Amino acid sequence: MKSSFLLLVTTLLWIGQTSAQTAVMFPEADLALGQKLMTEHKCAACHQQKVGGDGSAIYKPAGRINTPGFLRGMVEQCNTSLNLGLFPEEVNSIAAVLNRDHYKFR
Repeated sequence: MKSSFLLLVTTLLWIGQTSAQTAVMFPEADLALGQKLMTEHKCAACHQQKVGGDGSAIYKPAGRINTPGFLRGMVEQCNTSLNLGLFPEEVNSIAAVLNRDHYKFR
């Protein structure tokens, strides 16, 4: 369990560092698909259970997610830990919607 967590953290750090150099992280993302998947998988309800209120407090927690790569990594973490079975392009689409609505990375 500890080694899995360390691997996840290391991967997120690597993704964040390498993607910070990428001007556009989600160029081919399907925003409609991302929104649809977020609704189907009840992402907002899960976030509401975790942080209360409307669930939006989960976004930008104390600057922890500060690059597009970290954002994508967190979506992938949800995909993996909840066994959602999303494909990489679906993860990108969800991350693109979150970026559009909450993070505004360029």
